[in-house]
Amino acid sequence: MDRWKGRVALVTGASVGIGAAIAKSLVQHGMKVVGCARNVEQIEKLAAECVRSGFSGTLIPYKCDLSVEDDMLSMFSWIKVQHQGVDVCINNAGLALPEPLLSGKTSGWRTMMDVNVIALSVCTREAYQSMKERNIDDGHIININSMSGHRVVNNADIHFYTASKYAVTALTEGLRQELREAKTHIRATCISPGLVETEFAYRLLSKNQEKAAATYKSIKCLQAADIANAVVYVLSAPPHVQIGDIQMRPVEQLT
Repeated sequence: MDRWKGRVALVTGASVGIGAAIAKSLVQHGMKVVGCARNVEQIEKLAAECVRSGFSGTLIPYKCDLSVEDDMLSMFSWIKVQHQGVDVCINNAGLALPEPLLSGKTSGWRTMMDVNVIALSVCTREAYQSMKERNIDDGHIININSMSGHRVVNNADIHFYTASKYAVTALTEGLRQELREAKTHIRATCISPGLVETEFAYRLLSKNQEKAAATYKSIKCLQAADIANAVVYVLSAPPHVQIGDIQMRPVEQLT
C-alpha cells in the first residue's frame, strides 16, 4: 500500500457499515480519503477518531446526495479544486428496499436504480475523467457489489435489488473492457460479499427489526472490516494484476 500514501480516494456511503470501515482502513494506510454521504455527522466522528488514533492519512467528510447528479458533479469539482482529483474511487453506497416485482412501488425501484446503478456510473465516469486529465495511469475503481449480483435468491423483497446488483456485475466488466480499449492501466474490480453484519438488514426490514436481528444471529456473518481488508488486498496487488471479482461469503452461508 506504500504507493497509495498521500493519494486521494473517494468512498461513497462512508457514514456507516462497510463504507466507514473502508474509509478508516485507507486513512490508516496513509491515504487522503473523501468520505461522502448524506449524513456527514457520522463521518465527522469517524474523522476525529482517525486523528485520535494517530493514523497517517486524513478523512475529509463531504455531504452529498447520490440520487442527485448535480450533487455528485459538485463534489468532483470540489475535489479537483481542493485535492487535484481522485486516484481511487470506491463505489460503496447502495441500498435495498422491500419492493417485490409484482407489488412494489415504482418510486422504490427508481431509488434503488438511482443509487445502486446510476450514482455508481456517474462516480465511475467522473473518477476516470479526473484520472485521465491528470495522466494518472495506475488508478483504481472498486465497486462494492453483492453475492446478489451473481445469483437470485427466492425472496421477493430483494428481487429488484438483485437486478440492480446484476447491473453492477455487468458494469464492472464493461468498465474493464473500456479501460483496456482506452490503453490505460487503470483497473476495475468488483467485491461481492454475502451476509455482512451491518445496518443493511435493519433498513431493509425496517418494519420488522426482530427479523433483521435474527438474520445476523442465524450464522457467523462477515464483518465490515472483512470487506475493508479485501479492498486493501485489491489495492495492494502488483500493477500488472487485474482482480476482476472477489466473491466472499460467511463459511456457514448456504446460498
